[in-house]
Amino acid sequence: MEVAGANPEWAVGFEDECWWSRLALPTLSSWSEEGKPLRLIQQSVAKDDPEPKAISCYGLYLPELDDTWLRFVDGRPVSTITTQFLSWCSEKLEAAAKKVLLLIWDNASWHVSKEVRRWLGRHNRCVKKSGGEAGVRIVSCLLPKQSPWLNAIEPKWVHGKRKVVEPEGLLGAYELAERVCRVFGCPHYEHLSIPREVA
Repeated sequence: MEVAGANPEWAVGFEDECWWSRLALPTLSSWSEEGKPLRLIQQSVAKDDPEPKAISCYGLYLPELDDTWLRFVDGRPVSTITTQFLSWCSEKLEAAAKKVLLLIWDNASWHVSKEVRRWLGRHNRCVKKSGGEAGVRIVSCLLPKQSPWLNAIEPKWVHGKRKVVEPEGLLGAYELAERVCRVFGCPHYEHLSIPREVA
């Protein structure tokens, strides 16, 4: 991180995935008028509700840019979608005049899979061969196992869940994703999904 901090062409990014539940209520404290405490009503989903109970998203927190980039997922995090997200981040960082991403993330199976490691190798070789014209080089740094507090994006998830909670109603999946994007101040981009030929 010291090397990255000393070079303006490097970016440090903390990556993680998060599930946003339409039902689960976060622990929170709040002020309310005297005699009118805030009550969170436990919600349930009807059996014929076609929407998922929770939606997943990938996030990359870039402290230097004071920005968090999000992409929601149709389904769950897997290696194929991880590489899509990394490719997208690479393009955005290239547009921000960065050459290298120091990627700090945990040991999730879809981070350390053969597919993702091979993709990183191919991607970095392609960037090197192009002289930096084909994206940014990605240096993967795995956090120690079972140490989520070392990932700087984790507190952002906690605060985000408190800000999007609906005290008295059940949000739809799209409305929930819209709220999350507003909290993080980012556009609600097209959701990532596994290509049909792969699925």
